Amino acid sequence: MRRLLTGEVLLLGGFLVAAAVTVLLVLPGPPAATSTAAPTTSDQDLLIKVRQAGLWEIPTGQQAQQRALSRRVKDVGRHLVEDHLKLDKEVIAVASRLGVVLPSQPSADQQRWMAQLSTKSGPAYDRDFANLLRAAHGKVFSVIALVRAGTRNDEIRRFAQKSNAFVLKHMTLLESTGLVDYDALPEPPTPSPAPAALAADSRRDNQ
Repeated sequence: MRRLLTGEVLLLGGFLVAAAVTVLLVLPGPPAATSTAAPTTSDQDLLIKVRQAGLWEIPTGQQAQQRALSRRVKDVGRHLVEDHLKLDKEVIAVASRLGVVLPSQPSADQQRWMAQLSTKSGPAYDRDFANLLRAAHGKVFSVIALVRAGTRNDEIRRFAQKSNAFVLKHMTLLESTGLVDYDALPEPPTPSPAPAALAADSRRDNQ
């Protein structure tokens, strides 16, 4: 009987330990730190640039569906319109919550690009559409990425992440036309010297 009781106690003890470990594994951890910091000028600039992107890409995408010669360019234009209509609603909502005033018209450069495209037709239209929009997406892509990496505001961080996914998708779509002139795109910035290289330069300077 004593051996049986001892075995039951050990079994019960093992069960309680296993149950305790299970509870610890399934219980949620401490909540992630959140930030409701006021939007910085960089945060606001991100919202403004995304808004302006929609203000010229929506009508330009609609135009491409009518004027482009290539079926692929027409399809890309349709995707741009659909995505920017969604993103435009979101940027307006985020800006409203954060008290950021958004523009109601494209930038001067964007208006110039729209005017340029309006004078084109056929293959020239397709080529300029792909290259103007690909260059513009490359510029805003880097802006969004920098804000996503350093913003202190949770809502801006979430919006930047979603925006970057759209921009990356659009760059890929534009490149799929086969019309992008990569040599005309700005080169990536020169990387900063690695710490080892800096140390070597310092040693040479002190010799």
